[in-house]
Amino acid sequence: MGTHTAVNQPPPREDVDEYATNVALVEGVARYNGDWAHHHLHLTGQRVGAASFIADATTANRREPVLRTHDRYGNRIDEVDYAEGYHRIIQAAIGDGAHTSAWADPRPGANVARAATFMLYAQVEPGHACPVSMTHSVVPVLQAHPDVGGPWLERVLSRSYDGDLAPGKRSAIFGMAMTEKQGGSDVRANTTMALPLGDGRYALDGHKWFCSAPMSDAFLVLAHAPGGLSCFLVPRLLDDGERNGIRIVRLKDKLGNRANASSEVEYDGAVGTLVGEEGRGVRTIIEMVARTRLDCILGSTAGMRQATAEAAWHARHRSAFGRMLVDQPAMRGVLADLQLEAEAATAVALRLARAHDSDADAGEIAFRRLATAVTKYWVCKRGPGHAYEALECLGGNGYTEDFPLAMRYREQPVLAVWEGSGNVIALDVLRALSREPGVWEAFDREVASAAGVDATFDARLADMRRLVADVAADPAPDRRARGLVSVLAVMLQASLLLRTAPTAVADAFIASRLGDQPFGGALYGALPDGVDTRGIVERI
Repeated sequence: MGTHTAVNQPPPREDVDEYATNVALVEGVARYNGDWAHHHLHLTGQRVGAASFIADATTANRREPVLRTHDRYGNRIDEVDYAEGYHRIIQAAIGDGAHTSAWADPRPGANVARAATFMLYAQVEPGHACPVSMTHSVVPVLQAHPDVGGPWLERVLSRSYDGDLAPGKRSAIFGMAMTEKQGGSDVRANTTMALPLGDGRYALDGHKWFCSAPMSDAFLVLAHAPGGLSCFLVPRLLDDGERNGIRIVRLKDKLGNRANASSEVEYDGAVGTLVGEEGRGVRTIIEMVARTRLDCILGSTAGMRQATAEAAWHARHRSAFGRMLVDQPAMRGVLADLQLEAEAATAVALRLARAHDSDADAGEIAFRRLATAVTKYWVCKRGPGHAYEALECLGGNGYTEDFPLAMRYREQPVLAVWEGSGNVIALDVLRALSREPGVWEAFDREVASAAGVDATFDARLADMRRLVADVAADPAPDRRARGLVSVLAVMLQASLLLRTAPTAVADAFIASRLGDQPFGGALYGALPDGVDTRGIVERI
């Protein structure tokens, strides 16, 4: 019918170089010694921006994983079937080193290049990023315990991918399983038991309430051994090729992406090898948790980039009331504000990635200890609201699953929950400030390096220092933890933008995030007068 001709609709945003079009990312990679990876990142940007890759991402989130507990003869198999597009996506991500490239080739900027690669893939399809992240994060645990981890390292560092469960695989994907239904974040309330079998092997019996990517080749698992809560490496296949006693009970009907499966599992005599010492399970696995927290930041930042880019694309190709949406001051203000949030997240994400490189000194290690937790809390919590505002820019289209921002809006909350929800992270920050010497000094030194440039920033810097001292002296500091972490996070972002971003971006961030906005300041698009919205939007 003639009335159904589609006019005034944006073309699909595809076949673009997602790296080249992300100016803040390109600048940050160069700033933090990752410029040697520019060519590789351009190729990655073109790959994830291709129409075929986007089609695979769409299919992977439409054709949900299916659990098969038994084969047709009644044998227990505990397998999950994924869309073929999901396997192609994860194969490409691993082939580009989104998992362990920084470990395989450690040098200045290695984690920056790896972070950019990870974000480019997660920007288009976030589900596969879960097993990719866990595989990256398990490496320091394997390296610290070569007697157990050594045989796995070569497989984990491999850039090949094989989604089948079969003996003799030359590559491996890792997961982790810590939480149980009765305890959640309180992992010391776990009830899974580990019975010694000899030679460092144990038989595990119990359950895990959340086990993401259950088709991984192996997992780090917390369970109670005779000496206390301990960490175990539990493979899905035993040395003789038989399936281990890992039973997938059901797949979670979760809010976010549908491409990746999350599950509940039970251990029925599952054989695991002790990693570290009995009773030190949390300390053993904590480095994996810390690295995964950084990837939560990267994932949230990738989501912010996708949301901002899609909103701006729509505004540049759709007209209303006689002119393009992007030329209308109200819309331009929203887009500029979304970009400010994405730029701030990008700046701190790459700065933290650089602090995780192999050449990090004691000061960098102290800085990243506090700054990673602070930023994980803030950036991941900002993600859902940011996605919603971008979704609204597309109007009714944004609310449908035919466009990517509905999935993005559903996905962003998990990154605030995963590896420590708000209160857990905020209390961890208090614990670090009170118990770990040097972390506050390193953080304060980083933030203060932007002092003397902007009067508003300098005033807020003094406020931040007073607040830290006040909370430290408070007999009940827990109630102030969230407020403190929020201040620390925004001050770190402001400091980085003052030192690295164009003047228009830095000034707008300071005015809108550190200035006085008694009404509406928490919502996007309520920018103060004088902000160069056109210049900021051009950076999208």
